[in-house]
Amino acid sequence: MNEPPTSQADARDDDVTDEQAITDRETRAADDAAIATADGLVLVSTPIGNLGDVTARALAALRAADLVLCEDTRVTARLLAAHGIATSTSPLHEFNEEGRIPGLLEALRAGRRIALVSDAGTPLVSDPGYRLVRAALAAGLPVTAVPGPNAAVLALVLSGLPPQPFLFLGFPPPRSAARRAAFGRLRAAERAGLSATLIWHEAPHRLAETLADLAAAFGDRPAAVARELTKRFEEVRREGLAALSAHYAEHPARGEITLLIGPAPEEALDAEDLDGQLRAALATNTVKDAAALVAGSIGLPRRLVYARALDLSRAAPPDGDGS
Repeated sequence: MNEPPTSQADARDDDVTDEQAITDRETRAADDAAIATADGLVLVSTPIGNLGDVTARALAALRAADLVLCEDTRVTARLLAAHGIATSTSPLHEFNEEGRIPGLLEALRAGRRIALVSDAGTPLVSDPGYRLVRAALAAGLPVTAVPGPNAAVLALVLSGLPPQPFLFLGFPPPRSAARRAAFGRLRAAERAGLSATLIWHEAPHRLAETLADLAAAFGDRPAAVARELTKRFEEVRREGLAALSAHYAEHPARGEITLLIGPAPEEALDAEDLDGQLRAALATNTVKDAAALVAGSIGLPRRLVYARALDLSRAAPPDGDGS
């Protein structure tokens, strides 16, 4: 419980402190309102699942806008309706963004306030809008942002993996060959000194295969799969890559997914390590594919690794030999 002031001077000091606190709050509120209702392009972060996560500044920006650009007008309409916002919406996605930029720049030059949102989370992060922002900045037009939810960062802090540094990589390639090549390049970068928690988004129907490819490229490293964050069926599984791959192969995932793997451990590659990785890869791949996968993951010339893979495949006992 606060003690009463002990003198008139103390009472005056308390009055000044209270007045200053009120002034500070009013100043902050005015600053927030000015930013939220500023002319130009405003990037507004929206909830990633729970509508209660929208901020007061985000709502102010959406109300003040002349137009809200969104990936899917039906998704954004639910958010606007929930808060009684009647601002017009218009689609902006990867297929129409380039063609819409000239008209949107003209609208911004004419003084219109335009808000840009994604279906969920922070605009531009794995979502459309980057080309419009670049064009607006190049034209000298004002661009501001209202921060808010972000699935990758939320997954990171829930994962139990080292939070910094981290590297967000968007979605992996959808095809296995391209995905393994991309993972191989990352593994080579780790051999060259990269050390960071790695983060991707992934579609649920590809999750088990992607986890298996990650395990092949990075080994059975600590990892996490965050699913349906902020929603009713939120789940974060924290295991090794092999266990996660096995689990989601048996229990197909649903919903929005972020996957993470921990930083590379300090290691030294020797001939035994190379042979071990090649034998593991040869168990499920052709000599050519095994050599490509391992060469990419360890950063050695593919020709050298292919020659060693040929030697190991020739020396391997035939199936059923038992030796």
